Amino acid sequence: MPTWTALTHTLCRDAAEALAELGEDLTPEPVGSGVFEIEDGSDRWEVGLYFDEAPDEVALALIAMSQGADPFVISELPEVDWVAHVKRELSPVEAGRFFVHGSHDAEQVPEGAEALLIEAAMAFGTGHHSTTKGCLLALDRLVDAGWQPSRIVDVGCGTAVLAMAAARVFPVTVLAGDIDPQAVDVAQANVIANGLGGRVECVEAVGFDHPLIEGAAPFDLVFANILKQPLIDLVPDMARYVAPDGRAILSGILTTQADEVTAAYAAGGLKLERRDDYGEWSTLVVTRGA
Repeated sequence: MPTWTALTHTLCRDAAEALAELGEDLTPEPVGSGVFEIEDGSDRWEVGLYFDEAPDEVALALIAMSQGADPFVISELPEVDWVAHVKRELSPVEAGRFFVHGSHDAEQVPEGAEALLIEAAMAFGTGHHSTTKGCLLALDRLVDAGWQPSRIVDVGCGTAVLAMAAARVFPVTVLAGDIDPQAVDVAQANVIANGLGGRVECVEAVGFDHPLIEGAAPFDLVFANILKQPLIDLVPDMARYVAPDGRAILSGILTTQADEVTAAYAAGGLKLERRDDYGEWSTLVVTRGA
């Protein structure tokens, strides 16, 4: 069955979310929608509506105008087996001691590697994106340095690849939270598939806002691989929930945004320990003073 996409851009998040909500009332009704910040430092937002039949172009034009958005660009997509496509395109990723792979590459796991299985159908956040790989490399360096955190949380965990990596190298139970209930389901499935049931606990949470997470604080190690503005919004909670001498590994940040994020965390009492750039993306390790 073919799929139609309708994409547009707005200048603020509120307009983007309002536009996605208006799209749900269209006929034919979209089978899905999404609102995404464009990660180029422009503070623009993309709205995507997805249909299984041709959408009403006039209705789309009217709702775009109502929110001051660009006209929708409508495309018909060919039928593609995306899981098979991803399996062909995604090669295993090595990040220090960690080896992220799909089941189709299980025979390639190097001896002694900490293998993390993420199937192609659950590919977002597998380690193929530079932000996730940067976080894994930062974790790898902390392990090499002999650091031993006892309380760990992955905020905005996605597929929980970072939480699982921490559970593989530290003898503690790691918490993993995400705002999206579907992401939490995916994360839990990945935990089971990697034999880490009981070692990683996945919950639906906005940042640190969950009784299980709040009850386990303060944390010696926090992962937050999200986006610039959510990271900045988390500064007060980071200052509260990161333990003295604790660390936070931050990513989802363009290199052009790294200084702004670093300054926001420094103002909140978390100083930069290390910055690494991977292409256009940065990974930051910040520490809270004793």
